[in-house]
Amino acid sequence: MAAEQAFARTFLNTISTQPITYSDDYQQPSENSLKRVPVLQIPVPPPPERKTQSQASTSSSASISLVFKSLKPPASYTVSVRPTDTVSSIKAQLAAQPTAPPADAQRLLLKGKALADAKLLQEYSIKNGDTVNLVLKPGFDWDPTKPPTSKSPEVTMASPTPSSLQPSPSVKPSGGRKHQRIPSVVLSPSPSNDSLGTVEKDIMLTLDAGIPSPVVQQESTYYTTVVKPEFWERLYAFLKLEFITSADAYLAFEDFLCATKGSLTPSEIAKIRDQVGVVGMAGT
Repeated sequence: MAAEQAFARTFLNTISTQPITYSDDYQQPSENSLKRVPVLQIPVPPPPERKTQSQASTSSSASISLVFKSLKPPASYTVSVRPTDTVSSIKAQLAAQPTAPPADAQRLLLKGKALADAKLLQEYSIKNGDTVNLVLKPGFDWDPTKPPTSKSPEVTMASPTPSSLQPSPSVKPSGGRKHQRIPSVVLSPSPSNDSLGTVEKDIMLTLDAGIPSPVVQQESTYYTTVVKPEFWERLYAFLKLEFITSADAYLAFEDFLCATKGSLTPSEIAKIRDQVGVVGMAGT
């Protein structure tokens, strides 16, 4: 009897660990189903009516009045603008007011945030009668107490006359050459009222783009000796006699040659290696 109970207990434990598979037409008992949540009938307000295109255009084109106020220096302007106007056009309208700063010197702030020139006014939360702060950009001087005066630009630099640029007749253009020398230029000072009574002299500027001649250095006796391939051929033969292995002789030859490379050109080093028959790394 005890053995049967132990078998039944083991069998039940094994079955309980297996996953439960339901058939396709399985229905849960009604007592195990959840109760329905009651739906409360809450009154919902009706949706707002859509504005027609004529109403929207009328509201967007209606003009509003804004107050542009500056603290330093103190000034205040009231301008009538439209919500569809850009900030740059509003600056131009403000600049048209008497004693107002120019448009490129204005910086408009709304609640501490700068208004971008390319944006429309309706993109900002602004309404009729609001105040916009007017700040002057650095580098501009503006005094609202003085009326603006228009000043004509003064020409302070005299344009050079054709006679002031005189090429030197001694230089002739060379035909068929890619590079040409730049001729000399004579700069004659322009006459002015300040220079009356003084002697003026022409200034000669030579603009020469030619390559300067190389400085010839006198060859030393050391250079005349190490540049000869025969010297290195005799040195390599001497090193072969002094060292036991050819690898040691080759290493000593390379040390001597590397120490002398600062005095030799690559072509001279190539001639030496061809004469001796020793090729370095990468042909150097």
